[in-house]
Amino acid sequence: MAWDAAVSGPRPGVLVAHTWMGQGEHEVQRAKEMAERGYVGFALDAYGKGKRGTNPEESGKLMMAVDADRKALQGRMTAALETLRGFETVDAAKTAAIGFCFGGKCVLDLARMGSDVLGVVSFHGVFDAPPHPNAETITAKVLVLHGWEDPLAKPAQMVALAEELTAGKARWQIHAYGHTTHAFTAKGLNDPEHGLAYQPDADRWSWQAAYRFLEELFG
Repeated sequence: MAWDAAVSGPRPGVLVAHTWMGQGEHEVQRAKEMAERGYVGFALDAYGKGKRGTNPEESGKLMMAVDADRKALQGRMTAALETLRGFETVDAAKTAAIGFCFGGKCVLDLARMGSDVLGVVSFHGVFDAPPHPNAETITAKVLVLHGWEDPLAKPAQMVALAEELTAGKARWQIHAYGHTTHAFTAKGLNDPEHGLAYQPDADRWSWQAAYRFLEELFG
């Protein structure tokens, strides 16, 4: 949990959901950036008990174990939101969630279940819907920031997500960045063979869009 102790009174809270590797320095830094902007940032741990992946094989096993029960995953996201709202410096009526890769799926699932969080932001997320019925109406506003050449969520899947959000009556936006693959916000990453690479333009544009979105949500 990160906040600016020099600021008095309650302020908006932002959940930060992690990649398939588990909660790490990337998410902690993002939570701190939320604090720098006057919010409370909470880098949640969806795996629980400090489980972390140190390589693709470990990360894949951790992610698949949670992904196998999407209702349980949604329950963990709800628990994280309740924890954030219970923190004394958070305005419980003003909360949002952002997520990266697997975390993008996490925050989309939070919206799908009808959570009253004000909005969610998915950075290079994964789009497959849960295998069970979700809320008829998605009340959270949704911003999806996506690489057009992402091999984990191809254009057809992006269109399917748009159709799903429209059917759920959500107020949604999808920003697709050309010549951009998966994990485009991960500085230093360069693995084009597997469709993973940092893209500085998409990184910058996506954060500009995300901050505008949060500012509008919180007023």
